[in-house]
Amino acid sequence: MPTLSLHNMSEREQRMVLIGAILAVLLLIFAVLVPLDHSVSKARERITRKQADLAWMRSVAPELAAAGPGQLPASNESLLVIVDRSARESGLGAALAGSDPSGAGGLQVRMQKASFDAMVGWLARLSQQNGIRVDGATIDNAGAPGIVNAAIILQR
Repeated sequence: MPTLSLHNMSEREQRMVLIGAILAVLLLIFAVLVPLDHSVSKARERITRKQADLAWMRSVAPELAAAGPGQLPASNESLLVIVDRSARESGLGAALAGSDPSGAGGLQVRMQKASFDAMVGWLARLSQQNGIRVDGATIDNAGAPGIVNAAIILQR
């Protein structure tokens, strides 16, 4: 069985092997390494945002703990108005699918295709700024990573 060697090939065959090798390297770079680098960059951005959120939460935790439950000023606005306004301010207006009364003074809010991170931030602000607490929640994956459908019961 004859052995194949680059030196035994014709000049045309050598060029074809060289072009094939270059194409294989380019395919590896553009099909594997570039998308991988893009994913790593996005993950780093998410980590940076989450670290900033954590730093903020840690900075307000002592203030919230000192205030204790029921220490926040009462608002004359209805729970529905506060929830709707704050959801829109938090960028969740499009995800707000509806709301229904729930018990004495409670409100069940439905979200569709909402950013989980934005929703958690919104709930934290509702608690901190308005004294509204979450009595219960059902959260399901809505397909894409970080996007959820939720039913949340809020109470003053």
